[in-house]
Amino acid sequence: MPTEPTTRRRVAFVFPIYNEEANIDLLHKTVDEVTAPHAGRYDFSFLYVDDGSRDGSLAKLTELSACDQRVTVIELSRNFGHQMAVTAGLDLVDADAVVIMDSDLQDPPRVALELLEKWEEGYDVVYAQRRSRQDSPFKRFTATAFYWFLRRMAAVDIPKNTGDFRLIDRKVVDELRKYRERDRFLRGLVSYVGFKQTAVLFDRDKRHAGVTGYPLTKMLRFAADGILGFSTTPLRMITRMGYLISLLSFLGVLYVVGVKLFAPETAVPGWAFITIAMFFLGGIQIIMLGVLGSYIGRTYSQVQNRPLYGVASVRSRPGEPAEDRRSAAR
Repeated sequence: MPTEPTTRRRVAFVFPIYNEEANIDLLHKTVDEVTAPHAGRYDFSFLYVDDGSRDGSLAKLTELSACDQRVTVIELSRNFGHQMAVTAGLDLVDADAVVIMDSDLQDPPRVALELLEKWEEGYDVVYAQRRSRQDSPFKRFTATAFYWFLRRMAAVDIPKNTGDFRLIDRKVVDELRKYRERDRFLRGLVSYVGFKQTAVLFDRDKRHAGVTGYPLTKMLRFAADGILGFSTTPLRMITRMGYLISLLSFLGVLYVVGVKLFAPETAVPGWAFITIAMFFLGGIQIIMLGVLGSYIGRTYSQVQNRPLYGVASVRSRPGEPAEDRRSAAR
């Protein structure tokens, strides 16, 4: 049995926010109600990262920070994307453990208590694994296909049916801060750094309000980040495809020679076969160039060594200098 801590351990919640004006009040109220019974054991804080919202989210968060001293609001200079917003939160947070949650209430705040229980048992990373999800059939199918494909291609074991909803110990957060790649896939990075990890099963709820920040185009780009960032399999597949096409071409040559030698009367002159072969080979070459270009593009973005995000302002807790917190941003 874990020993009772002599002092309250600090637990911070990090929420990426993008056009979540209709969810913020209920989100904070729900998290506050869930954590209130445990306030004597933990020192809770809440860090909201506004990722360039275009609605009234920032105004809502400003009001929230004025009413609750546990709230810190990070305003990014523009929309950098969900993964960068979470990264900014991890860079600026100061706690013994960090709980990352989406702000659409699909991640039930009550599950955070189960994550804390596993953390107290000695686990460094406790990820929430979806047992069921209330999404459209298309979303469920594409998610299943993505995780099936990722698990077979990635060089690290990334648990299926998981998002960024998880608890991370301070030493894991410190380790993640060392990884500064631009095309970020945080759940892959968390698996990559290792440490003692376990899962907590939960049933994912419906989005409370608003629209998803991950339409199909962003989901495809995010899937590409997960695959290209943790696997060189696509590059090896290019070589294998070349071998396969060469074998098919050799078999085609044998077939043509055989027809000419043993059944010349069946040979039908024409260009259909040649045309089809040319288009097939041309398509394969373009795909190969696209895969190579994806890796080269990622390398180009990385060597530019630009900051991952920009911070416009930090609305800190009373008594905490905002400039000190802002200087931690990268």
